[in-house]
Amino acid sequence: MRQHYHEELDDINNCLVEMTNAVGSAMSKATTSLLDADVDLANLVIEGDGPIDDMRTSIEERCFTLLARQAPVATDLRTITAAMRIIADLERMGDLAVHVAKLARMRFPDRAVPQELRPIFLEAGHVAESLVRQTASVIAELDVDAAAALEADDELMDKLHRQLFAELLANDWSHGMEAAIDITLLGRYYERFADHAVSVARRVVFLVTGEREMHATAT
Repeated sequence: MRQHYHEELDDINNCLVEMTNAVGSAMSKATTSLLDADVDLANLVIEGDGPIDDMRTSIEERCFTLLARQAPVATDLRTITAAMRIIADLERMGDLAVHVAKLARMRFPDRAVPQELRPIFLEAGHVAESLVRQTASVIAELDVDAAAALEADDELMDKLHRQLFAELLANDWSHGMEAAIDITLLGRYYERFADHAVSVARRVVFLVTGEREMHATAT
């Protein structure tokens, strides 16, 4: 009975990795749809949000079942409660990818991002992909050191966000109010995507160590 219980916990962890990869793929496609004005790809991201929500529901139900039937304590209880909080972060990351795709679709056939800002959003997309790869690894391996390393990419995303605001506030901004609002929203979507990835990492650190702060290991 206990072996089946721990196998179920392991499988839930595998499902968390799968969900992480799914939201990463969604943001990657959303970024491409944004930069290339690819409405078909944008629609694919939007339609793919349902399966991500279904993943959350499935994992959540399995966690509630384990709580009810097994009455876990100590580390096992932390594992289940961490999983339930992680799926909330992951679902929100998927929602943010959908927001990017919807804005790309709304501006089609035009591009929502002015030419001179494309490099910033291209880099933001790369940072988001890196964060997701690291997050999946953190969950799969319960790697506290890798979790701490996520902070560096989050800081890079914050830097890109500040760059966008510098462009918006520049005296030579010539793209009008509508584009300024679009860029403000998009910058916020990418920044929050990164924040949720860091939140997932912090939950893994708490699961492993019982501590809520991440500390990088000295090298």
